[in-house]
Amino acid sequence: MGSTSDYGRRDLIRRAAALGLIAVPSMGALSACASGDSGSDNKVAKGRKSKDNPLGVNESAALEVVIFDGGFGEEYAKDAEDLYRKAFPRAKVEHAATQKIQSVLQPRFNGGTPPDLIDNSGAEQMDMGVLVGKNQLTDLTPLLDAPSLDDPAKKVRDTLRPGVVEMGQFDGKPVWILYYAYTVYGVWYSRTALDKLDAEYPETWDAMLAVCAKAKKKGIAGWTYAGKYPYYLPFSLYPFIAKIGGREVLDAIDNLEPGAWKHPAVKAAFEAYYELYQKGYVLRGTPGLDHIQSQTAWNEGKALFLPNGSWVENEASKTTPKDFEMRVAAPSGLDSSDKMPFGTIWASGGEPFIVPAKAKNPDGGMEQLRIMLGEASSKNFTQQVSSLTSFNGGTDGLTLPPGLTSAIAALEKAGDNVVNPRIQDWYVALEKEKIGVAGLGEMMAGRLTPAEAVKKIQGFADAAAKDSSIKHYKHQ
Repeated sequence: MGSTSDYGRRDLIRRAAALGLIAVPSMGALSACASGDSGSDNKVAKGRKSKDNPLGVNESAALEVVIFDGGFGEEYAKDAEDLYRKAFPRAKVEHAATQKIQSVLQPRFNGGTPPDLIDNSGAEQMDMGVLVGKNQLTDLTPLLDAPSLDDPAKKVRDTLRPGVVEMGQFDGKPVWILYYAYTVYGVWYSRTALDKLDAEYPETWDAMLAVCAKAKKKGIAGWTYAGKYPYYLPFSLYPFIAKIGGREVLDAIDNLEPGAWKHPAVKAAFEAYYELYQKGYVLRGTPGLDHIQSQTAWNEGKALFLPNGSWVENEASKTTPKDFEMRVAAPSGLDSSDKMPFGTIWASGGEPFIVPAKAKNPDGGMEQLRIMLGEASSKNFTQQVSSLTSFNGGTDGLTLPPGLTSAIAALEKAGDNVVNPRIQDWYVALEKEKIGVAGLGEMMAGRLTPAEAVKKIQGFADAAAKDSSIKHYKHQ
């Protein structure tokens, strides 16, 4: 993930996500991670608020930051920490990066000694719903209401892209999470590869099948994906479902409504994807590939299309040919009966940053985020990793790589037709282990029919809805 989501992520959300090569932990492990409430309140003393220090940061207090070391790396965070050091030269800033967020931080949450700021992303992402439900996070409203770094007349919240604040809310209550990256999910392809086939990006499913058939004759697969992490499939599948049946279908899925997965739009989308498997349009061996291997195969021209998020341009940069001309597009539609127009796409915040409730220096953690949401840090992130941030701007004067340029164009084409499925951050274990691995992964490997996958996933969703140990959320 990287982003998003991965156990969670990428991030994705999927955040998502920029995912680590590690086993997915169980829901039980994640619950344990967030259940600890021991440790005393060792918060540092508040500093004096001023024009340059609107959050009242203690200028000599240490700050500890832990970053997920995935598709976006850690340099962008280090650079922003240098700005913190300049602002507070007496403060010691400790930085760490890991792919094993949950393994490394679980004991510290349990002991009441978590870091001050965490990029909670990757294959070992801690379950956001559990963290919120167990009051483990700091309310970030003071950050959002603080003056922005570049324009004191604007609050931080007024500088963010649409939907970012809402993503950090659960049940419409305080904002617990700040998603730093802004990820465009969809179907990624090489413009060069399509040109060689004399093909355009397909806007309908019949056209998609025709392009895949044309590629197959040349010995090229139509699709590949992260078979070991099949929760990448929803990056294009969920907006496909919304395009067919309307965004209310995704809302019902998010809300764990009875029968939500039995909607005709879900059935049609599953059958369409299954047809890729049936007709041999999926790269052989894909179910055994991780995200890096699938991206590499795609870079090597073995497959045309790859469902992914906009972190992929940075994550796959080492294997991407110079003439690849990376692009992202919204999912192909089904046919003219679709409820939403072509261009309907999933875009949302990625790289979820949190300030633990028991952080020693929560004001410092929020100030670090305020710095990161300034134009300088946002531009630095975009230049380094080929991704947008949640800061609504930060691209003026930059020469953008082809993938990111196409992502911005896709957002412009989508207009208001942007969807943001919340199941990926409301119910991480359900989304990754159950829907992704046990449902979609099995179907795309040919071990479940679409009807069997729908029934199985609906069962998982019903079980989650009835599970009193899970905090439940709904669209307001």
